[in-house]
Amino acid sequence: MASAPSKLYADDVSVLVVLLDTNPFFWSSFAFPFSKFLSHFLSFLNSILVLNQLNQVVVIATGCNSCDYIYDSSMATSPSIESGRMPALCSDLLQKLEEFVTRDEHLGKQDSLGPTTSSLLSGSLSMALCYIQRIFRSGPLHPQPRILCLQGSSDGPEQYVAIMNAIFSAQRSMVPIDSCYIGSNNSAFLQQASYITGGVYQKPQQLDGLFQYLLTVFATDLHSRTFLQLPKSVGVDFRASCFCHKKTIDMGYICSVCLSIFCKHHKKCSTCGSVFGQAHADVASASNLKRKTPET
Repeated sequence: MASAPSKLYADDVSVLVVLLDTNPFFWSSFAFPFSKFLSHFLSFLNSILVLNQLNQVVVIATGCNSCDYIYDSSMATSPSIESGRMPALCSDLLQKLEEFVTRDEHLGKQDSLGPTTSSLLSGSLSMALCYIQRIFRSGPLHPQPRILCLQGSSDGPEQYVAIMNAIFSAQRSMVPIDSCYIGSNNSAFLQQASYITGGVYQKPQQLDGLFQYLLTVFATDLHSRTFLQLPKSVGVDFRASCFCHKKTIDMGYICSVCLSIFCKHHKKCSTCGSVFGQAHADVASASNLKRKTPET
């Protein structure tokens, strides 16, 4: 993906914002243990920091009910060269991760609507973009930011609008969204996110070699990617979710005013209030009839 040269102070320096899926509903039913996944993940983060001492890593935990920053290598307390790397990286991140999971579970119990099985991807994407915007506004020279989604849980159709807004915001800011999906089926949201923003979508076939996938595909900076043959998106699922029932649909009705999507015909758009088709003609006829009726 092309980027603004004036904003780079080195081609191979990057800020990697990782969205880590901590959904307990997914991990409790998945064959690959979460502890083993974390060992691959932590080794990958350490590799990013070792590749270039100016690299920065930010980790955002994505739960079912909330999202939060759990690690930022730029906020390391020790000024030594080992700051932010193992074992300091492991201890800090794992402690914050445990606190987040406990807090997110507590929020789920307090929710009157009941627990949700999908992760709050839209929230973590928004937080990542807000962090990156702070980087853009910090000055004319800064590392090249990118987002990596480590997702396992299925898509939440109710988040369609918020996720698409985040995707287009990333596209406009020229921030690629990489996706490593480890669930059973593909993620339509992440496929679209990587395709639209120029990122890489990968679904590892052998999770025992997850570290190799992460290191060879997602550790490369944007400048180096121009010299590599990385996986390309094939068969992207561009289906949308309707605004009325929050379900993924193949065909539907679109409001010509605000582009809201519905799975069935409605007389009026629930988003902008526009009157559709025959209903609009009926309203106009009723208005004309009312004007022609003599006053009594």
